[in-house]
Amino acid sequence: MRHGIAKRKLNKTSTHRLAMLENMAVSLIKYETIKTTLPKAKELRPFVEKIITLGKKNKQSSRTNAFASLRDKEAVTKVFGDLSERFKERNGGYCRIIKAGYRTGDNAPMAFIQILEQGK
Repeated sequence: MRHGIAKRKLNKTSTHRLAMLENMAVSLIKYETIKTTLPKAKELRPFVEKIITLGKKNKQSSRTNAFASLRDKEAVTKVFGDLSERFKERNGGYCRIIKAGYRTGDNAPMAFIQILEQGK
């Protein structure tokens, strides 16, 4: 039975998977849109949305927790500055996934993951 098993393994060890999600989250926060495989995008979305929710609280403990997840000062500053202001009236759903066909080499499903309301 698969009770309590919620996340995909993505054919990686747990430490590799966590490092990959952290790096992808930093890239998504910096550039606001990235192209990746569909399963990775689906795993990245809740990871980033939790960090943006931390940014809306704007406490020192929230900033510490966000830095522990991202390990990038610029990304944390953007989360607590620009993104928290942008989403102060929104209760979740900060990212969207747009399917982008299949990769040529291995036919993997590709997708764009974006932070909503870009450039505002």
